[in-house]
Amino acid sequence: MKSNLEHNRCRDRGRVLFSGTNTGSDMFLKALPFAVSFTLTPLVVMSALYGGYWIMGPFVWGWVCISLLDRALGKNTQNMDPATADSTLFWHSLITWIWVPIQMVLMALCLYQATHADHLTTWEAVGVMGGLGVATGGIGINFAHELVHQRNRWERTLGEWLLHSVAYGPFATEHVYGHHITVATPKDPVTARKGQSFLSFFPQAVIGTFVSAWEIDRDRLARRGLPIWHKTNPFWRYALGAGLFIGIAAALGGWWGVMLFFVQALMAIYQLEAVNYTEHYGLTRRYLGNGAFERVKPCHSWNAAQTFSNWMLINLQRHSDHHYRPSRRYPLLQHYAWKDAPQLPFGYPLMVAMAVIPPLWFAVMNPRVDRWRAKFYPDIDDWTDYDNGTHDRTEPGAQVVPAE
Repeated sequence: MKSNLEHNRCRDRGRVLFSGTNTGSDMFLKALPFAVSFTLTPLVVMSALYGGYWIMGPFVWGWVCISLLDRALGKNTQNMDPATADSTLFWHSLITWIWVPIQMVLMALCLYQATHADHLTTWEAVGVMGGLGVATGGIGINFAHELVHQRNRWERTLGEWLLHSVAYGPFATEHVYGHHITVATPKDPVTARKGQSFLSFFPQAVIGTFVSAWEIDRDRLARRGLPIWHKTNPFWRYALGAGLFIGIAAALGGWWGVMLFFVQALMAIYQLEAVNYTEHYGLTRRYLGNGAFERVKPCHSWNAAQTFSNWMLINLQRHSDHHYRPSRRYPLLQHYAWKDAPQLPFGYPLMVAMAVIPPLWFAVMNPRVDRWRAKFYPDIDDWTDYDNGTHDRTEPGAQVVPAE
């Protein structure tokens, strides 16, 4: 009797979490699993306060424990109704909003402790800031990604502040106005080609993000008849925002504080670009000739349905739907099966860890790229230009067609 009662309770909780009802209490329950993103917070705090073995906490949790929980909880392929009104998603949105002040407090605490605490050695201070970078990259930049896609200015501003705190403001321009248009083509700096190592990809992605963002904003101003130095150029905000955080780091810890600030920024950006490497590795849009590529489809992004990492990363792993419908908020992103889009063997956290081991990465991913090619483009026999990224080099001025 007790077993049946417990089974019914679990079944009823599942119905509440994935049913189509949109009452306030139901939506709160649907949003609640995504709050596991905050579990990194106490680990970062303990690392800063106590050092020692606590410094490993954010790394072990972020790269090991989450993958083990993915294994334990399995996959979730349930979808919320994509027609759900934004006005009913308050609790989901609140999770992204309140992370902003949390990250600011974490950064101040870690910078102060790393530059003032007597019990922290030099390497422990570096470890504290690296662990902070796990949070500012794995959670902060991910939430920024959600926020900069929104139509209202105040959410986009929140997203930019998260990016300022890791000195990567140009991502706000390049991702929305560059990557979403050029993804899976040679023109995209954050689409990795088959056989390209992460060591090669990382500088390409970082430098390419800054260059692409600058060119996009320069051209947008030119179309309005404005010079590059006009006050509406967002690079002013990006520079001033990053400068503010660098100044705070200098005030708290001098040059050592500035160096430690960049330790966390580098860790955060590494995580972002390792995710970018994972999301589109080896995937290409069909070249149509005359410098044109086909429209973005769900099959041009790798997906992962692992339950816990999708909670942790607010459905970032439903990446095909994000590119197909970029304005869709994270709780409404839809799961795609292999018949429509390629699937990763593991969640993003484990894939990000694998990305820095090229032999392992290629052994796991290249056969999957080959399977993807055979399934979605069986008529293409020669992949040389796709692998080398030479289509738009041989035909300058290549055009790409964005998602609908």
